Amino acid sequence: MATKTKATPAKLHVKTGDTVLVIAGDEKGKTGVIKSVNRSTQRVIVEGLNLVTKHNKPSAKNPQGGITKIESPIHVSNVKRADSTNA
Repeated sequence: MATKTKATPAKLHVKTGDTVLVIAGDEKGKTGVIKSVNRSTQRVIVEGLNLVTKHNKPSAKNPQGGITKIESPIHVSNVKRADSTNA
């Protein structure tokens, strides 16, 4: 039997709080601040960029339901650091 080993998360060139410039994709040329980083999937969530539409069913918390816009992750290779706030 082969044993499975877990791969260690990659070390990334950006971190939470950094100001980044998007260099590829629909949001190319825009800047924003990183809200969160997922090292295992190598993706970042940039504040106010890459918005997607989410349809919400009515629930006890939100009886009306509706459509909301949320930020979607961007691969780390598609962003570059514009300015480091925690330098």
